[in-house]
Amino acid sequence: MQKLIIDGGRPLRGEVEVQTAKNATLPIIAACILTDEPIVIENCPRLNDIDAMVDIVRHLGCRAEFSGNDLKVCCKDVTVDVINSDLTGKLRSSIFILGSILSRCRKAYISHPGGCEIGLRPIDLHISGLKALSVNIEDDCGVICCDGSDMKSAIVNLDFASVGATENLMMAGALLDGDTVIVNAAREPEIVDLADFINAMGGKVSGAGGSVIRITGVKKLHGCTYRPMPDRIVAGTYLAAVTATGGSVTVKNVVPEHIFGITERLKKTGAKLSVRGNAVRIVADGNPRALHKLETNVYPAFPTDMQPQFCALLSVATGSSVIVENLFENRFGYTSELVRMGASITVKDRIAVVAGVDKLHGASIKACDLRGGAALVIAALAAEGRSVVYGIEHIDRGYENIEREYSALGAVIKRVGGRDIGA
Repeated sequence: MQKLIIDGGRPLRGEVEVQTAKNATLPIIAACILTDEPIVIENCPRLNDIDAMVDIVRHLGCRAEFSGNDLKVCCKDVTVDVINSDLTGKLRSSIFILGSILSRCRKAYISHPGGCEIGLRPIDLHISGLKALSVNIEDDCGVICCDGSDMKSAIVNLDFASVGATENLMMAGALLDGDTVIVNAAREPEIVDLADFINAMGGKVSGAGGSVIRITGVKKLHGCTYRPMPDRIVAGTYLAAVTATGGSVTVKNVVPEHIFGITERLKKTGAKLSVRGNAVRIVADGNPRALHKLETNVYPAFPTDMQPQFCALLSVATGSSVIVENLFENRFGYTSELVRMGASITVKDRIAVVAGVDKLHGASIKACDLRGGAALVIAALAAEGRSVVYGIEHIDRGYENIEREYSALGAVIKRVGGRDIGA
């Protein structure tokens, strides 16, 4: 069993470069199905989730191979076959491959998706949005069967600004006649990145980053070379780790406006941050102050994917903090592991009260989801003594060689057991 062994209590110092964004790259890989010409995705991260999406496009008859740091994809031949639960069960994001397959082939079959157990995350918005484009959808024993033979563009009003549903509809509308308009669209930077990618292939997407997106369908899309955006959650994770442990680190390859909601709250804990170009420098004394209230919501509000990491750093803050989770009902599952390390956290429904302690202590702990796992690593880095983190396959879903990056910053951290990343 793979695990991380961490000897904590050391400040972090140096420079770290942020990887390409997982949550931007996944829909871009799915969108490669929209064209029969070759695509090169530059600086593609080597992550378990990326491997899962690559396996899905290969299952559909596409070619996808790494060449150095780049992923080369060619979907000249697409076979509309059932994407079974062995493939979708590993990856929540598998659901938005529906939009690209329907746009290209007008039919699709996919088992219900999996992913981290942090909440129900229903796919109703995906289904209702595709139905608004005249897709006939039936559920046959857990397989979502989609008939898009009568697909046509339309105005789609989303009840909630869902990132995945917005991405699905953007891809579904890319090759339809006329204009598909998404009202109450998600505004996350990853949405803008997907729009830029579709446009780089010759598509016509406008309004991304705002609440109304217009997709003017084209007859054909072509190949391109594209570099996705940096990972704003990975950047925020590094900054939270420095705030918890103390030290001074320059985080490079950052889009500062993407992490404004994160950096502003870190400043309130006492960390000093400065921006220079695409780099953020943080200096912290390892004695953060509590936040009166931290509340998650859709972009540009504070991201739910940073909530666990902030909970870890607030566990060693002076004073008490209140965290309100508005998006996922089960996102506080990781807190029981922090309590094993000496944290004082009380959870009721979607609210956690965190009473900061002077020091956490090392313990054997287990990651049960991606961001919760990142939070446990932060806690272990800040704690006194040795911690052993199990379940790190969850961490590998979103962080590329996390032990290498923290080691370069002076942390004492090593992996026992090799990484299980595909070719």
